[in-house]
Amino acid sequence: MIILGIESSCDETAAALLQDGRRILSSVVSSQIEIHREYGGVVPELASREHVENLAPVVSSCLRQAGCSLGDVDAVAATRGPGLMGALLAGMAYAKGLAYALQLPFLGVNHLEGHIASVFLDHPEAELPALSLVVSGGHTNLYLLDGQGKCRLLARTLDDAAGEALDKLAKLLGLGYPGGPAIDRLSASGDPDAVPFSLPKINDGSESFSFSGLKTAALRHVRQKGFQPFMPEDVEDPANLPGEALDLIASYQKAVVDQLLDRIFKFLPGREIRSVHFSGGVSCNSELRRTGRERLADLGLPAYFPRPELTTDNAVMIAAAADRRVRAGESDPWTLKADPNLRAGEAPIVSPSRSSTFPQGDSAAS
Repeated sequence: MIILGIESSCDETAAALLQDGRRILSSVVSSQIEIHREYGGVVPELASREHVENLAPVVSSCLRQAGCSLGDVDAVAATRGPGLMGALLAGMAYAKGLAYALQLPFLGVNHLEGHIASVFLDHPEAELPALSLVVSGGHTNLYLLDGQGKCRLLARTLDDAAGEALDKLAKLLGLGYPGGPAIDRLSASGDPDAVPFSLPKINDGSESFSFSGLKTAALRHVRQKGFQPFMPEDVEDPANLPGEALDLIASYQKAVVDQLLDRIFKFLPGREIRSVHFSGGVSCNSELRRTGRERLADLGLPAYFPRPELTTDNAVMIAAAADRRVRAGESDPWTLKADPNLRAGEAPIVSPSRSSTFPQGDSAAS
């Protein structure tokens, strides 16, 4: 069984072909980073237009890379949410049209559940129950995966996501966009204990994440030290930056990682957890990978991360998340709507009478 996955939730247009839930036949990602870089963040209208222009060429390239034709595809899956509304609509409309024309099942996939599924592509041996931390650009959520792989939200950020916090410091210091990779690279040259950042104290007693206080503390430190945004050519080599700036970068990254791991450890007691999973763009951070593996190993728990190319937005994970439903004979109605605020664990309501599958011998045009 071959599933064509399509991802267009933010600033990457992606398509992938996944066979039997495990074998990646092809994966093509068209990034818009260069387009949005000058704005320091994603411009929704520009992102939507790029998706409209790129979807057909990306899917065609995906098919060529795999040596397949549309006739080899058994189902089409696309990101339903969360994400930017215009971007989601572009991908959903294209996927629906393709599935309708080919008389194939269509499935709308939760982007966050796609990230969760990405771990199992590289680590099918990962045991359940598990804690699964999704740390993408706009999301910082911790889930409990039960023995059947169903997820339940345990904690989410109350304000900014971890990725947004990293981007904020990068913008303050002129490190470029996206900021996470630059901070990860430069932090290796700084002292992570030089600038003391404290873990947030949540007034309601919950174990939620919060990064707004960390951003404020970093802003105060930048102003006290009189740092001005560095020139693009300077940030390429750590030797061009002041030691105090490198110390701030390293300490800030450590504070982000410490909070992520602190919340995971708060939810371990009293639960029969067999593994801990990390996914999303921030899960590519080298400090999170190193420290996470080391600290969890002390408890005898394996930590699983997707390969780097599966941490950022991609269509392989969308196809992987749809695989179980396709095998169960499920599909979504043509009337399924994009939902920019969709939460993981919320399954769409499927009406058998309006399913996107076609009766045997029926025609899409009938």
